[in-house]
Amino acid sequence: MDDKSTIAPSSVPTEAQVRDDVLAWFNEAWDPDLSLLEWREILIDSGWAVPSWSRQWFGRDLPAWADLVAQQAIRHAGGVATPVGVSMFLAAPTLYDHASNELKDRLLRRTLTGELVWCQLFSEPGAGSDLAGLTTTAVRDGDDWVVNGQKVWNTSADHADAGLLVARTDWGATKHAGLTYFVLDMDQPGVEVRPIRQMNDHCSFNEVFLTDARIPHDQVVGEVGGGWTAARGTLAHERTFSVLRRAHVEPDASGRVVDEARVEAADYLKTYEWYPQRAGRVDLVIERARAFGVADDPVVRQEIMKLLAFNRAAELTAERAKAARALGRPPGPEGSIGKLALSEVARRCNRVHSLIAGARAMLREGPDPLDAVAAEVLVSTPAQSIAGGTDEIQRNIVGENILGLPREPAVDRNKPFREVGAP
Repeated sequence: MDDKSTIAPSSVPTEAQVRDDVLAWFNEAWDPDLSLLEWREILIDSGWAVPSWSRQWFGRDLPAWADLVAQQAIRHAGGVATPVGVSMFLAAPTLYDHASNELKDRLLRRTLTGELVWCQLFSEPGAGSDLAGLTTTAVRDGDDWVVNGQKVWNTSADHADAGLLVARTDWGATKHAGLTYFVLDMDQPGVEVRPIRQMNDHCSFNEVFLTDARIPHDQVVGEVGGGWTAARGTLAHERTFSVLRRAHVEPDASGRVVDEARVEAADYLKTYEWYPQRAGRVDLVIERARAFGVADDPVVRQEIMKLLAFNRAAELTAERAKAARALGRPPGPEGSIGKLALSEVARRCNRVHSLIAGARAMLREGPDPLDAVAAEVLVSTPAQSIAGGTDEIQRNIVGENILGLPREPAVDRNKPFREVGAP
């Protein structure tokens, strides 16, 4: 790590100071002819890959907002920062917050370079919104844990090296207390991955079947029985993380590093190519209204106005949450408010596109190429209310954590899980 920073170790820097220091380092270190792996090794050693992390773990002890400032400065200068996706925005911060030093030493650096590809193994057919009701089991066998069960809605599981797995290790504890968080090696005989075909004809998710899969004990994240704490940390990051964040390279950048980064990002993002349709494509409604000749229809205009106003309010809510993170505050209930707002935007978009196009909105082919996009919106937007925590769960979080309402009644809260869950 270089010692040329203008920031005093005990001072709180400004964004301008951080940006200037990043660019000063970048202008000396950047070599576009390096491989992507070689460049990221240099980036990590500099402390600018994740400057908010401690110096012991590749950072510079800077505020949380410094990560985004550093990434943007490097990208705008024509360079490449850390990988895009689940590995960087879910796996890395969870390991940093909860894993043992030994596990961090083995996994963090390779996650930051992009050598390790991760997937998330949380949801199950009978435990999605109520994640703590999961029934995948992990039983201690000497120095290993033997895992059996099924996970579902797992992106990247078909090519991931490692999985963030939550499993039940104590059926005699309450459902939240009997969970343990693991790092699962995906390349082993006991892990079977099957793709899921969606109603919009995409195949972005998988289901994972675990049959006597083995996990070394030293790949427990946090404490045995303390998996809910680590899982909540991952879920908080998930609610503030956009898979479509374009954190790779500028369009006019060039060089071997850049070319390899583009391939990496494109390979990751093609899984999510339908996500703009899942969000509703609010950007298309005015254009579509004009194309169908209904832009002057008072009912259509009124519905478009309400949609655009609500969408702008949702954007401002997201900006408020981002500002809180920039000040170093941990992810909080505002993520649930934002998630609910996105679901409502998607539903309203669905109605407006249907109002504009009528029955033609159901056609996957038509005289206008955007007809297929509108049709995909109709079958994709329902997923927005489910993915990343259902709307019902988000409302519970808002009610209990923000409004101070009583907790939702639950008959299984204080009972051993063996009495309420199906083994």
